Amino acid sequence: MESFCHALFLKNRSMNKLQEILKISGIPVALASLCCLSPIILVLLGVSTVSFASSLADTLYGDYKWVFRAVGIVTLLGSLAYYLYRQKGVCSLDQLKRRRNEIINYIALTIVVGVLGYLFFLYVVVHFIGVWLSIWE
Repeated sequence: MESFCHALFLKNRSMNKLQEILKISGIPVALASLCCLSPIILVLLGVSTVSFASSLADTLYGDYKWVFRAVGIVTLLGSLAYYLYRQKGVCSLDQLKRRRNEIINYIALTIVVGVLGYLFFLYVVVHFIGVWLSIWE
């Protein structure tokens, strides 16, 4: 019985960490995806035509995608720094040195989840919504 409770505790603890990482990376993924998400939002709000949204998506994704990706990475690192400072209490260099392995794990996991979330959200979710709205084929 004790091993079952310990396994359940570890599973619950890992799910909490995953939820924390998803909270950290959610807004940066949305910001990095705005190059293709903004034309969809404009069409759904009725402010834009489909042809203008298609042209806007081509321009934003073709010429400015690296700007959106850079904003996403900077926001991801900023939200991670905010999380470590506010939630985990890493306020000084001494605490940073003592908790180095934990912080490296958070950074690596956050970057992996952020990149995978960006790829899934932009190239699966946003793409299929855009195809459904006939913004792109």
